[in-house]
Amino acid sequence: MSLVLNEEQRLLRDSANSFLHDSAPVAALRKLRDEADPLGYTPELWRQMAEMGWASIILPEAYGGMDFGFIGLGVVLEESGRTLSASPLFATAVIGASALVLAGSEQQKETILPAIGAGELTLALALEETHHHRPNQISTTATPQDDGYLINGSKCFVLDGHSADKLIVVARTSGEHDDTHGISLFILDRDAAGIQVQRTIMADSRNAANITFDNVKVDADALLGACDEGWATLEPLLDRGRVAIAAEMMGYALECFERTSDYLKEREQFGALIGSFQALQHRAAHMQAELELSRSVIMEALTAVDESPEQLPQMASLAKANLNELVKLVTNEAVQMHGGIGVTDELEIGFFLKRARVAMQIFGDTGFHKDRYATLNGY
Repeated sequence: MSLVLNEEQRLLRDSANSFLHDSAPVAALRKLRDEADPLGYTPELWRQMAEMGWASIILPEAYGGMDFGFIGLGVVLEESGRTLSASPLFATAVIGASALVLAGSEQQKETILPAIGAGELTLALALEETHHHRPNQISTTATPQDDGYLINGSKCFVLDGHSADKLIVVARTSGEHDDTHGISLFILDRDAAGIQVQRTIMADSRNAANITFDNVKVDADALLGACDEGWATLEPLLDRGRVAIAAEMMGYALECFERTSDYLKEREQFGALIGSFQALQHRAAHMQAELELSRSVIMEALTAVDESPEQLPQMASLAKANLNELVKLVTNEAVQMHGGIGVTDELEIGFFLKRARVAMQIFGDTGFHKDRYATLNGY
């Protein structure tokens, strides 16, 4: 496989870089935070992203999509990571769209996918039930009733859950709470009767939600895929999300490294530029080496989504574990090398550190993925 972008992918990267630095810099996230924006992102920004085709990058052409593949999506996510752009891109265009592509009926695809691509519909995955990522441990129930189901339970850490138009709910239709068999996926309106949503603003100034379901009635056509067989959809769906968030995290790391390198060339201490100090040079060289290693991991993982899905579970866990450690290293070093100003709100470096800490928990921390990778390889 090639570890370099082709011409079309480079053009997409360059256009994304230019647009996001002009329209959604880190200062825009600061403004959303300071004003306690009720939505958490700018609708106009999302409309522009959709017009540029970002919401439809991975959608099939039959449903109005670009069918550009996950590498194309990855370069856009990386650039959005560089500016910490707040938008429904991950929750809707990656997770929501992938759920419909993987498991949606023809009617669901024809109805929902074009609306996603046009930026007219947002989605959120309601999966987590504890503070640790345990995707098979599902206690939320969906009980058959009449011609539909009654959903009861609660979810936490639902990314963009307070603002999404529809929720994709992972519920148990049979089996014990930790069985993979017996899990089902449902798509329903966020404002359906019996749903209570509590917005939670995370340390990174982005949005998540705690959601409770109290006898929420849904029709049988709300089911995504086959009843009891949702794990066959959920696992590749999460792997797509892990690769995508890893690509975004690569953006955090690259931006922090470049900003820190520039600072080392400007800041004087003891009559010399601090970039001339050998100890700091060694630390910068270490970051550079880790960035290059991570780049190859990300490229292979993004390629696996489209070209070798049999390798996706291993590559997704490898990419997420690797990028978790990379962003922890680079954001820590960036704050320290900036000295006292690095921990102040005045400097944007702190925004990257906070976002990295939240992203490290999305769809599994390092421990989860090291264990999963070992299990997948027979250990």
